[in-house]
Amino acid sequence: MQPNTSMKTENQIEFTQTVAPRTAVALGRSVTIWVAVVAVVAGLSYVLTGPAIPPASAQPQPPAALVEFTPDGKLKQPVSYRKWVHLGTPVTPKDMNDGDDAISEFHAVYMDPESFAHYEKTGKFRDGTVMVKEFSGVGSKKAVSGKGYFMGEFTGLQFSIKDSKRFKDEPGNWAYFDFGTKYPLKAEAPKEAAASCNECHQDSAKTDWVFSQYYPVLRAAVPRSK
Repeated sequence: MQPNTSMKTENQIEFTQTVAPRTAVALGRSVTIWVAVVAVVAGLSYVLTGPAIPPASAQPQPPAALVEFTPDGKLKQPVSYRKWVHLGTPVTPKDMNDGDDAISEFHAVYMDPESFAHYEKTGKFRDGTVMVKEFSGVGSKKAVSGKGYFMGEFTGLQFSIKDSKRFKDEPGNWAYFDFGTKYPLKAEAPKEAAASCNECHQDSAKTDWVFSQYYPVLRAAVPRSK
């Protein structure tokens, strides 16, 4: 007797059609449950630990102030100015000035970078400009390169600051601070009287109380009209 293959095939098809959807439904439910579990775990982790926040040391910090003042208006001796834009180093040797000990020989002049960038764009000294004059003496008059005046040790430090709010009564809104011409320097310096600095700058400086005529870096930075 031959087996009824047609009936068997029909039963198999019916079984497959019945079981397959059930399997798909079960699988879909499993995936849904798994996704829900992952979401709950992630949410619980967020609640317990909070959002991922970088440590304070890794967060961007506001730029430090260029200069600081004491409550009574004295300027605290700034630091890091030697990393600023070097404008030039004029020299006034004592032996060319009758041996005058009051003469500071090398005058290394620096300008804060932001103000220099503004000067390059506008040819003007912005409100907030800080300029430094650091003095050093003549250390030698002869080197392997030849005879001349070569820098020795640091001897003094001065600052000039343009601030229309803080120095609104000063000529050109510039104020001058002298930390001394002999080390150790003062930690704080009061504002110099206008007669001691401002008048000389007003009478002889070429650009806004600044002796730009002695600094080729400044002259080259002035924007040229095209």
